[in-house]
Amino acid sequence: MPVKSLYEEIDIPNVDLWTYLFERKDKPWSDDKEIYIDAGTRRSYTWSQVKNTAIEFGRGLRSQWGFKKGDVLGFFSPNSVDYAPVFFGLHYIGGAASTANPNYTAKELAFQMKDSNAKGIVTQLPMLPVVREAAHAIGLPEDRIIILGDRRDPSGKIKHFTEIKHTGFMGAFNQGQARVDPKKDVAFLVYSSGTTGLPKGVQLTHFNIVSNIAQLDYVDRFNGLYYSGGLDGKGDKQLAILPFFHVYGLTCIALSGIRMGLPVIILPKFELEKACQAIQEFGITFASIPPPVVLALAKHPAVSKYDLSTIKFMNSGAAPLGRDLVEMVWDRLTIPIMQGYGLSETAPTLTKGIIFDWKRYNGSVGKLLPNIEAKIVDLEGQELPVGKEGELWVKGPNVFPGYLNRPELHKDTFSADDYFRTGDIGYFDDKGNLYITDRLKELIKYKGFQVAPAELEGILQGHDDIADACVIPAHDRQRETEVPRAYLVLKPGVPRDDGKVGEIVAWLDSRVADHKRLRGGVRFIDEIPKNASGKLLRRVLKDQAKAEDRAAGAKL
Repeated sequence: MPVKSLYEEIDIPNVDLWTYLFERKDKPWSDDKEIYIDAGTRRSYTWSQVKNTAIEFGRGLRSQWGFKKGDVLGFFSPNSVDYAPVFFGLHYIGGAASTANPNYTAKELAFQMKDSNAKGIVTQLPMLPVVREAAHAIGLPEDRIIILGDRRDPSGKIKHFTEIKHTGFMGAFNQGQARVDPKKDVAFLVYSSGTTGLPKGVQLTHFNIVSNIAQLDYVDRFNGLYYSGGLDGKGDKQLAILPFFHVYGLTCIALSGIRMGLPVIILPKFELEKACQAIQEFGITFASIPPPVVLALAKHPAVSKYDLSTIKFMNSGAAPLGRDLVEMVWDRLTIPIMQGYGLSETAPTLTKGIIFDWKRYNGSVGKLLPNIEAKIVDLEGQELPVGKEGELWVKGPNVFPGYLNRPELHKDTFSADDYFRTGDIGYFDDKGNLYITDRLKELIKYKGFQVAPAELEGILQGHDDIADACVIPAHDRQRETEVPRAYLVLKPGVPRDDGKVGEIVAWLDSRVADHKRLRGGVRFIDEIPKNASGKLLRRVLKDQAKAEDRAAGAKL
């Protein structure tokens, strides 16, 4: 039998995102409540300012650009207080936002903009050279670039978003909210990480997004977050260090915050001391974070300089997190770290931890959100019982309908009974807690055994001398099998020598089964490659391992 959410089923309105957020009749706070706040400049938007700014911008797109329902606008920007008001303006007129990583090269950006058929792109001044190059590559006119943020184009050639207003005769008509089919029309077009080839456009409908916000709203209130909470009674405040271009930061922070009336304190990117300073100065009560931030909280000496006592709890997601790190943060800061789990294709959240039992189920990614069901299956698609490990399949209102322009992927993405095949390996316990052990395609196959890299990484990160770790498969020519190889970042002052390698290997050997030992060796590096959401870029180290092995073979 499928595993069903233990929460009661909730009513999810069949409405578009704009209506759900801005036309609601049950909003319990005033229109002048601050929602988005820049941690550095203190520039902010109240709820009504977000709404009014969005309407003005959306009408401007209609009158100045002829934007219509279904048109796509690209976003190539780090976090900003302007980010959400601008994409809300797009939703007001029925458009879709395609958010891109601001660290992309011009070639990578051009691919996404062309694939999504973007009619324009929003960016910030420092990214303008990359955007211009990408726009030129796909034939997008320069006047279809818009600037947001505090800085403007000194040449005056590129308009600031505040200059996109409805004007003239054309602007006098059709200024109302667009009619949207929530279950068919796309609100966000986000792109997968491309670990199996070129990135794929994940189509998230208005109903997908509204569903996940409603699911998160229910569980977050269950966990004690309220619009009237916090030290000042003005709402529990959340820290926004996750990028809004990523669906984790987008839904769980930018969208959830304005629906729940929780002020969002925004940093353009993660910098440990600035994040700690913001927590201390604003009295921030919770944060959604990736595992690298948990690692920093557990081990970085700078954390001790700040008072983080206002934090009720933090949610970690985007990548697996070891139990030891959670315990280290608790021992050091008495901050509970709960895990959640999701994917771009599920808008994103599927499971989330519960505050009252976080310690008992440390290592779990929590329970299924309301209205979601799941099953664990073997390689033949046969359902497995509770406690047995297999691939996770899920079904729910937040699950996307498919990839943009890739109908051929549908049969491999969804089962015959319409479950989404996540590609993640895990199991449920008898209390409904989900444990994710690894990606199906990332399992290391040593002889007849399967080794989960995330498990070894979690253990290695508990070593006193190790700051970070990534485990990948290396090819053993003698045994003709994959073997685990660890790439490690050591703490400052720890020697990088054979003695340290031997010590770490012996330490791990005493903690794992024989088939999980580091037969591929240990390599010391300066930094583990990760994407902006904190997910390990294993393919980078896999390529490095192949190059190392080729070089070693050439010397023989």
